[in-house]
Amino acid sequence: MSLYRDQGVVLRTIKLGEADRIVTLVTAGHGKVRAVAKGVRKTKSRFGSRLEPMSHVDLLLYAGRELDVVTQAEVLDHFRPVREDLGRLARATAMLEAVDQVAQEREPNVGLYQMLVGALRALAARDAPLLVPAFFWKLLALEGLHPMLDVCVSCGAPDDLVAFDLESGGALCRSCRRGVALSADALALLRRILGGDLAGALNEVPDATTREVDVLATSAIEHHLERRLRSASLLDCV
Repeated sequence: MSLYRDQGVVLRTIKLGEADRIVTLVTAGHGKVRAVAKGVRKTKSRFGSRLEPMSHVDLLLYAGRELDVVTQAEVLDHFRPVREDLGRLARATAMLEAVDQVAQEREPNVGLYQMLVGALRALAARDAPLLVPAFFWKLLALEGLHPMLDVCVSCGAPDDLVAFDLESGGALCRSCRRGVALSADALALLRRILGGDLAGALNEVPDATTREVDVLATSAIEHHLERRLRSASLLDCV
């Protein structure tokens, strides 16, 4: 087995035997990695609480055939403000689940890793209601599924865009409309999120428009993943 070092965010963990855990991470250089953390559930474990979901860690691992083995883990950030707030924790859980579904094992995607770390840092700094839906839209764009928002995805008309269709991947004009209704304010907000004004969009006060964009974002990411996000029920409660 070869030894390698990388940085990653813990996406989830499952118990293995009496004292070990399998840790799933998205890393900067190796894509999604599944690794065994031996003895991590023991009281005197040398890993302590370093390998909990959401922890940003610097790792030393042995590469295995199916599962790698964690030999060293140092915490870069626990994102404590997120862990101590149930609302923010629910939002973080949703982002971790989405990344877990999108990331591919052993396929490096530094953009995905950096986007998740940046989103968790932003969430730790403030609980912006648009952070998770914006993350979902950015995630879809990173996957090559940037929605068409400037013209009708069906006929190319530039005006009177009143609907959004998940199958078509964009906005539709009144003549071509299908899917779900899309207000002019929600369309404008989507354009801001995906067009370079994310920081400004995150400052929006929660209202019907942010809720509309939020609901559509969850539908879009679930459509892409072809499964319902388990964490979606948690988001409904915050």
